[in-house]
Amino acid sequence: MIRIALTGSIGMGKSAVAKMFELAGVPVFDADAEVRRLQAPGGALVEAIERRFPGSVHDGGVNRDALSARVIGKPEDLDALEAIVHPAVRQARERFIADHADAPALLFEIPLLFETGGESAFDKVIVVSAPAEMQRERVLSRPGMTEDKLDSILARQMPDADKRSRADFVIGTGGSLAETERQVEHILTCLGLVAGE
Repeated sequence: MIRIALTGSIGMGKSAVAKMFELAGVPVFDADAEVRRLQAPGGALVEAIERRFPGSVHDGGVNRDALSARVIGKPEDLDALEAIVHPAVRQARERFIADHADAPALLFEIPLLFETGGESAFDKVIVVSAPAEMQRERVLSRPGMTEDKLDSILARQMPDADKRSRADFVIGTGGSLAETERQVEHILTCLGLVAGE
């Protein structure tokens, strides 16, 4: 089994690329989606987060915007939140691997892969990248996103150029969807997951 990590800074197109791998038959583990599930009403982390950050739970689930506002720019609080979240995501990832033990490859969408030193757990790393102005435009079009919030997020993320330099493959998402799909197909071929032309 080939374990592939898919990473890249916010707004680079990771989810779109992950969907392309999924459509090609590669099972995908989405770390962000797992965090949302763990923090949703009835989620395994709701109680622990409320204990550490009182008032962050509404209607049985974590209010992610309120929690984000509490930890942004506060390294100690952010570290405390990550100490709650990261072990649970690791456990979910191990379950995902066990559930797909027969798959020839698995893809793991992990936004903060390099920042958390997690790349050694994977056979190949793919970085999704787009021009900075396009990234900014994509992210600022999201509901609730502000310039300050984006700047705070980017300050926690390794620069795009550094991520690209550490990747086995780079997928550029600054062009058309068809161009991105061709890059995905090329990687699948390189890894022996689809027959070449």
